[in-house]
Amino acid sequence: MKKILDKLISTNNLTKDELVYVLDNLNDEWRKYIFKHSKEAKERHYGKSVYMRGLIEISNYCKQNCNYCGIRHGNKNVDRYRLNPDTILQCTDLGYKLGYRTFVLQGGEDNYYTDELLVDLIKNIKDKHPDSAITLSLGERSYESYKKLYEAGADRYLLRHETATREIYDSLHPGMSYDNRRQCLNQLKEIGYQTGAGFMVGLPNQDNAALADDLLFLKELKPHMIGIGPFIPHPETPIGECKGGTVEDTMVMLSLTRLLLPDVLLPSTTALGTLDPKGREKALSVGANVVMPNLSPVSVREKYELYKDKICTGDEAAHCRKCIEGRINSVGYVVDMGRGDHVSMQ
Repeated sequence: MKKILDKLISTNNLTKDELVYVLDNLNDEWRKYIFKHSKEAKERHYGKSVYMRGLIEISNYCKQNCNYCGIRHGNKNVDRYRLNPDTILQCTDLGYKLGYRTFVLQGGEDNYYTDELLVDLIKNIKDKHPDSAITLSLGERSYESYKKLYEAGADRYLLRHETATREIYDSLHPGMSYDNRRQCLNQLKEIGYQTGAGFMVGLPNQDNAALADDLLFLKELKPHMIGIGPFIPHPETPIGECKGGTVEDTMVMLSLTRLLLPDVLLPSTTALGTLDPKGREKALSVGANVVMPNLSPVSVREKYELYKDKICTGDEAAHCRKCIEGRINSVGYVVDMGRGDHVSMQ
């Protein structure tokens, strides 16, 4: 095991067989070994900085019907909402006053947000706050749409690949295309976005070979940001009774991702904090270096429920920032409120 892990640490590369061997044979000793080295890899590229992004969940309408997602089109018990451009601008204005210089506009695939509306919104945010970065996470759109939004001023786009295993992808995404998902990610990179991908840990039928494929796909894609979180079942979905992922397994995947792609931006997700009160701190301690406090209006936060019991729904934005800042400091890191670009873009 040590020989394989040392190869990973020194070359940032392993074969699929080697990755599967590592995942099959991890014990507490080897987990501590990779956690130590992934933390060191993060600090070599980003020091003690943890970047704060202001998250604005703009809509819980979604035309897709993903079998794991609480806001799927088929869930008729969702209290639907969407934020209009004026409300979104108010959120970015508040965030700017609180010190945020990156805003993440995230939502379901909602046809209300046309290219025209989003182009105007992006331009307005950039006109008011030209030193800020705008990240979009609005699902699959056309190449032309992605290009218009980029030319309007959007800097980054997050689109998790969800799983690199075709059979698992197809089982979870009725009416969607595995190949189109990959094509969207390649188009985003081609256009010039700082691009984010990512996957869930603990999905039904996901074995260590599938997890190795996720890591190898990311190594090939070389995204700027990778979102990895545990699968948390939502009771009003087709797989709501399935077993979920764990914080421990997610930490392993974060750590291996950091060692394969040492300069990547790696969020400590809300889902980890939902499963474990110290989940986000644990992720920061093994290589994560981004957190995304919620700037959405308090009145809608409980409605954006991708999974059950999502945390931080009742805090005001300012309190949410201070709360997470304290968590970051508690594990020896410092908050960086700048744009927090990928190291290759700085």
